[in-house]
Amino acid sequence: MRVYGIVLAGGVGTRVGGELPKQLMHVAGRTVLEHSVAAFERCELIDEIVVMIAPGWAPQAADALGDRDAKPLWIRDGGITRSDSSELALQAIGDESSRVVLHDAARPLLSAQTIAACVRALDDYAAVGVVIPSTDTIVEVDAVGHMEHIPDRATLRRMQTPQAFHASVLADAYHRARRDPHFAATDDCGVVLRYRPDVLVGTVPGSEQNLKITTAGDIAVAEALMHQDPPGADEEP
Repeated sequence: MRVYGIVLAGGVGTRVGGELPKQLMHVAGRTVLEHSVAAFERCELIDEIVVMIAPGWAPQAADALGDRDAKPLWIRDGGITRSDSSELALQAIGDESSRVVLHDAARPLLSAQTIAACVRALDDYAAVGVVIPSTDTIVEVDAVGHMEHIPDRATLRRMQTPQAFHASVLADAYHRARRDPHFAATDDCGVVLRYRPDVLVGTVPGSEQNLKITTAGDIAVAEALMHQDPPGADEEP
């Protein structure tokens, strides 16, 4: 049973600014994409890596990643949406007996430890998400912004990536989702929760450092964190 690390780098990151997609911008001397791929290379439980890049940017991604001998690495064009890229990755792999770990390239501070925890959790679950506690109070509001309800913070978590799956379960969830004319999703666990309600989705603790680069300010924060604690330091994947 092979385990594939899928790096979703299909977005263009318009909120960051600049001419390059955010995954090809540099943080601490390497592209954001390189940092994310390196985490999968450091994890001994990952057999192969698949990079789903924004269409038209595959040559630049190949240049950034260079010749890598550690593990087989494929670069494929992603889709219009994140969900499209996930499906295209599953189709490229073509092995529903495998296990897959999907990660947003825009989270360059991922640790190999977190990846390994996701892979190991797949021994007990067919779907797993990385989460961290919500330190802020979350408020539900109505259509015009009036406060309606404050959920119990003890039961709330913030979702991160990676998310890991038995490939057959995620592929089936997407197959069912595509028959729904109202289908929309922001992450893969959400697709499984909605279209495979029979599947129990487990959780793995994440890290506050596993931030997502969304704006130019996030790049500065990520750079500061990397100089403070370089990715891969003291890891035991």
